[in-house]
Amino acid sequence: MSSLTQAPLVVHLIYRLDFGGLENLMVERINRMPAQAYRHAIVCLTGYTDFSKKISRPDVQIYSLDKQPGLSLGTHAALWKLLRRLKPAILHSYNLSAIEYAPAAILAGVPIRINGAHGRDHDDPHGTNRKHNALRRAMLPFYDCCYANSASMFDWNRDVIGVPDHKSRMLPNGIDSDKFHPRAAGQGRALDVFAPDAIVIGAVGRIQDVKDHATLVAAFIVLRERLPQLRAQLRLAIVGDGPLLAKLRAQAAAAGIEDAVWLPGSRTDVADILRSIDIFAMSSIAEGTPGSALEAMCTGLPVVGTRVGGLPEVIEDGVTGALVPASDPQAMAAALERYVLDAALRAAHGEAGRMRVHRKYNMAAMVAAYQSLYDSLCERKTKFRNQVKSCVE
Repeated sequence: MSSLTQAPLVVHLIYRLDFGGLENLMVERINRMPAQAYRHAIVCLTGYTDFSKKISRPDVQIYSLDKQPGLSLGTHAALWKLLRRLKPAILHSYNLSAIEYAPAAILAGVPIRINGAHGRDHDDPHGTNRKHNALRRAMLPFYDCCYANSASMFDWNRDVIGVPDHKSRMLPNGIDSDKFHPRAAGQGRALDVFAPDAIVIGAVGRIQDVKDHATLVAAFIVLRERLPQLRAQLRLAIVGDGPLLAKLRAQAAAAGIEDAVWLPGSRTDVADILRSIDIFAMSSIAEGTPGSALEAMCTGLPVVGTRVGGLPEVIEDGVTGALVPASDPQAMAAALERYVLDAALRAAHGEAGRMRVHRKYNMAAMVAAYQSLYDSLCERKTKFRNQVKSCVE
């Protein structure tokens, strides 16, 4: 295929390609988007892990800029050189950590720049950091679109950052309902890690500050105290890797509950793990639209989550799960207790959650929405507009 007939290239710029909800859904979109419509490359500011093996398309290249802590002006220069060589039609950057590189893309001749707000960092869960917000505002003129993946982030983009309507869009997450589905009636757990009579509370996500798994462990300790008759059956599974995994293991050991807590690190069999637990929990202090909660709901699990960010948009309190205040182990333990004691309630809220995901968070719809954004910008701003139009038709 000649350079004149090649599909336009999208460069995805992220901080690090590792286990996480944002990264997982980015890879899903890359894998599922028609190859004749767009090519893809991933540029990691700091590096990548074996998570990259989830990319199934053989034509996707991954690059690492090995960014050093701090301003690291050399990273801007390195990205400029790489973009000059790759000649992408689109730079798609993710979150605050990659937002500042749009000027380098413009200087490299990249015609379209997109930034996605998929959540906030642990040190600014409510988006009030003046320095960070000043950077976001300063970058607005360099971007063609600044989208959000939840209504709360969309409103914050508009009201706090000042993203104008013509540059704004909401692109909800999507879930693969073929991969994430409930275990069949009468079927045992997909994994034999837990005893058949165990009642398993589970969480899946990168072990970092913003997820506040320490509060979930504390809530599990409270739950065991509230239900001494079920202590032998109660189990907690927190799946994922990250900088706080060792600290979380130490917390469980200090409480003497390491035998009741499973902390396996990063896993590739998340769908089977979800079919092996009974209640899903999210203790985050900030969220966009959490893919892990949607995967759990698609699997037929009730979700107990904190009332932050996009979680109230996903969890319908009292219908598909329960919402509790962030950083409140007592409140989370009380919500978990209701589901531990009532298997019928678990089943009813799990089924309601599954139907909600099928209705509102379809994977095909998510991929189509991102492709539509690419198409509309390419049609307006690049030489690929006629080719893109023919692909759409």
